[in-house]
Amino acid sequence: MRAPDVVSIERVTVADGRAKALVCVSAGAPLRTSAYPGLPTAVRASLPGVARHTCVCGSARGIEAELDDTELPHLLEHVALELMALAGSPRSLAGETVWDFVTDGRGVFRVSVAYDDDLVALAALGEAAAFVNRLVAAPGDAPDPADYVARVAAARTA
Repeated sequence: MRAPDVVSIERVTVADGRAKALVCVSAGAPLRTSAYPGLPTAVRASLPGVARHTCVCGSARGIEAELDDTELPHLLEHVALELMALAGSPRSLAGETVWDFVTDGRGVFRVSVAYDDDLVALAALGEAAAFVNRLVAAPGDAPDPADYVARVAAARTA
């Protein structure tokens, strides 16, 4: 039996060169990567390119420093950007994760990613959610990203 998803994408809008997703963490589930032993190590093993991402997360070491203790939707943002890059999008594309628990409720995040192809961004967000959920369910069993990347690449328009 498959474990229930911890992160889910409730809706996505596309405008002004960005795909913007409303991402929810399941009620009662921990919000941070540090709550899932082995998760940061599994991300680094499966998608080593994530460690090279620039991030305005407040750390001089960028996302590499954040991986050990960041919000799951922030991780989803970087997984989506990495899947896009591996599928042929420019590595210069950036994302952002913000939240306002007072307005939206605990566990609700707004993740956006810039794109060179809107369909690739949509596919990448969905595949990133699946990837993060797989890692959360079994962090010791890091998935091969090839199938995820192939599905994102298949969304690319001419």
